[in-house]
Amino acid sequence: QLQASGGGLAQAGGSLRLSCAASGRTFGSYVMGWFRQAPGKEREFVAAIRWTIGSTYYADSVKGRFTISRHNAKNTLYLQMNSLRPEDTAVYYCAASRYNNAYTKADFSSWGQGTLVTVSS
Repeated sequence: QLQASGGGLAQAGGSLRLSCAASGRTFGSYVMGWFRQAPGKEREFVAAIRWTIGSTYYADSVKGRFTISRHNAKNTLYLQMNSLRPEDTAVYYCAASRYNNAYTKADFSSWGQGTLVTVSS
């Protein structure tokens, strides 16, 4: 089970850090990712990390502003979001995949419940 938290209201240019705690499993063989879904839009990929080796990849829209990381001992995934923009407003979801280069929604089999991020201009 994945539990996302840390969403809230931020001003443009501000920062937020999202967390995703996992229970009932460890993620040694997984890719963990963050997606987001803005009102009226499709859920889109944001970032992912290969849990064992820690390599990361990002959507172009967040590259250089967002950082995905994990804490192995706490079995927790993070998304540090800096230089936030109004267009970052969305519900953010964490997800787990067994595919090494997981990128699409279909690649991810387990999903958290989502946490709302609102960025005001």
